[in-house]
Amino acid sequence: MDTTEFTLVEKESIGTLHFPHEEILRNESERKIRTQVIDRAISLGNLEHYKVKIYFADDTGEKLVNTTIWAVTDQAIVLKQNVVIPIHRIIKLEI
Repeated sequence: MDTTEFTLVEKESIGTLHFPHEEILRNESERKIRTQVIDRAISLGNLEHYKVKIYFADDTGEKLVNTTIWAVTDQAIVLKQNVVIPIHRIIKLEI
């Protein structure tokens, strides 16, 4: 995956973004890997305040944020200051 086209955003601006309801990943194996990486990232975030690169898409294009994941729900990941990114819009994470 070429990540040079992703726009770097600050986590504080994510609350103003609009996320479509469609799943961004097309196949089940990619979604399973995404879930596993999110589980690992939440552990690292809670234990060591480790930052991860989160590649995601809103309704205007692909974005990138480098931050700590504080919590995970069934529907979204939660960043500091209760900023949320819907899981179905996350393309990949880099730990």
